[in-house]
Amino acid sequence: MATVYLQEIREELQKGPTEKDHPFRFFTFATVGLDQIARLRTVVLRDVSKDLKLTFYTDRRSKKITHIKENKRVSLLLYHPGKLLQLKIEGTATYKDDDATKEKYWSKLDAYAKKQYTTSRSPGSNLINPQNLEYLSEENHFCLVEITPFKIEYLKLSQPHHIRVRFSKVGIQWESEYLVP
Repeated sequence: MATVYLQEIREELQKGPTEKDHPFRFFTFATVGLDQIARLRTVVLRDVSKDLKLTFYTDRRSKKITHIKENKRVSLLLYHPGKLLQLKIEGTATYKDDDATKEKYWSKLDAYAKKQYTTSRSPGSNLINPQNLEYLSEENHFCLVEITPFKIEYLKLSQPHHIRVRFSKVGIQWESEYLVP
């Protein structure tokens, strides 16, 4: 019975990268580095594989990458207001900034998006005047982050009962259990 919810998760996640106005296009990404403080930020969902691996792009100099190096366990939060559907995902993050990855994905970005990965200073560094931000012409700091989920929690607010299901990855299978909402 819970397989219907896993199928809905797959379908909705797959729409995130392809449908411009889909609520899952943007999601909250959380890391915890050595400072033991949860850091959250919004990122853009770029791809979802058949096995539910989620991909987004970032600057390899960002704190996200530092935190992934320190602790690869991450959390994601996605919310669909029209369907009153929340997904909480826990997974393992890896990043790729090798030449083959850059070559494959860099060309898919428009000029404005590419510019975001060419700032002369790293994301989050101090800036006196935003109008004076300098960009590199020959270099970029683009990288790809992939999250392999090991736990997905589905919460659907509905009448007469809310539905909450936790899916846990065991080997290559997803096992499910219903939870009290």
